[in-house]
Amino acid sequence: MRLDRLLSQAAGFTRNEARKLIKSGLVSVYGNAVTDPAAQAEEGSQIHIDGKLLDTRLSCHVIMNKPPDVLTAARDSRQRTVMDLLPERLQKLRCMPVGRLDKDSTGLLLFTTDGELAHRLLSPQRQIVKEYRALVTGKLDDAAINAFSTGIPLKDFTTLPAELVVLRAGEKDSEALVRLHEGKHRQVRRMFQSIGYEVTALSRLTFGPLRLDEALTPGAWRELLPEEADLLKEAVDLD
Repeated sequence: MRLDRLLSQAAGFTRNEARKLIKSGLVSVYGNAVTDPAAQAEEGSQIHIDGKLLDTRLSCHVIMNKPPDVLTAARDSRQRTVMDLLPERLQKLRCMPVGRLDKDSTGLLLFTTDGELAHRLLSPQRQIVKEYRALVTGKLDDAAINAFSTGIPLKDFTTLPAELVVLRAGEKDSEALVRLHEGKHRQVRRMFQSIGYEVTALSRLTFGPLRLDEALTPGAWRELLPEEADLLKEAVDLD
């Protein structure tokens, strides 16, 4: 692509700013000064601006351990969003959340610049399994397990069958794993609520082939390893 376009996308310059920077002689490609904004360069090229190396990758995939009380949204005028937890470079690249977690929910949240990958990961037809750990009020029993396994009628739709694995069933509260293919707004919470339980804590542990990195503290993130990104793409038949 054109050098000015690459600088614009990788560093967040306007095209006009990128052109002026290149013409000033401060931009070098593989050690050679380039003053023509129309010169060709590729993503990943070794480019320096005034001696400082620029990260010219335009694609990225990120895993985050979402903390509570943060919105899964691109922006919000009143509340902090997950995008505020990413560095400016990734924000400028529009590395966006894949689906969402509720404000009160925590755990694995994916981000990507690949719109097709995000679309396929969210498509119910792809049957990408997501696993959640839920803490609920009351004692979970076989009736709850059967309700999840057959699909639960909600006000606006009936859920697809899901798996409920009870880890602990106490008189006051219970802990369980929920595995499902869907992920509609507040779905897990609504499923429990419809059969008489209130979710007091909810965390996503897996998304398709990926599991939450235990080394990530709440709010921390890292870019996916190449093999992790490949696993995601293989899960949705994306070359």
